[in-house]
Formats: sequence, structure tokens, C-alpha cells
Amino acid sequence: MTTRPTKKTVKKPTKKKLDRNGAKAVVNNRITEVVLESAKGFYEAGIMTKTTMREFEALCMPKIPKYSPKQIKAIRYRCNASQKVFAAYLNISASALQKWETGARKPDGVAFKLLNLVDKKGLDILSV
Repeated sequence: MTTRPTKKTVKKPTKKKLDRNGAKAVVNNRITEVVLESAKGFYEAGIMTKTTMREFEALCMPKIPKYSPKQIKAIRYRCNASQKVFAAYLNISASALQKWETGARKPDGVAFKLLNLVDKKGLDILSV
């Protein structure tokens, strides 16, 4: 008597919905950390030049988010600052900040970096 092989059910991989800060970002951050640590080891061992090390560091820098007008205003409110005071910390005019908050203009690259610093560390980071 021969026996028939039984059908095995194969589970299909489920698609995980990941948000911007989800598991995929964690994996990418971990890979970046490992690559940067390896590069530092090569630099310390004298295998890699200082210029190449700086290039690795630049590649591993996190992306700066683009802030919407509402987010810019929310950052300012969290800092308990008027438009005039907040603008002074960012070294821009109050008029420019007002235009950012209404969406009439967008901040440039350096301004996004400053906004990101204030968002993460607070307004005191710029008071040096």
C-alpha cells in the first residue's frame, strides 16, 4: 500500500506596513552604524585616509526632514517664543519666519538643519 504525501500549507509572507520610523528604518540605521564603525576601525588602523573617513561620515548622516508650515509653527510654540524672538535665534527676519509659517516661502537647507536642531534639542541649542 502506498501513502500519498499530504499537502503542506505554506504561509505566505505578510506585508507589514511600516511608517517612516518603522522597522525598515531601524534596520537601515543599524547597517549604517555597522558600516561607520567599520570605517572608524579602518581609519584608526591607518588603512583609511582622513578624507575617506569624512566621506563615510557624510554618507552616514541622517536625512533632515522637510518641515511643513504647521510643523514650523508647532516648533516655535513648543519653544514658547514669539515670531520675532524665534526669528532672531534662527538669524532670519520675522517676516521670513511669518512667510514660512503661512507657506508663502520655504526654508532653505541651512534653515532646515537649524529647525531640526531646535526640534530635537530645544531653542537653547542656538543660544551659544
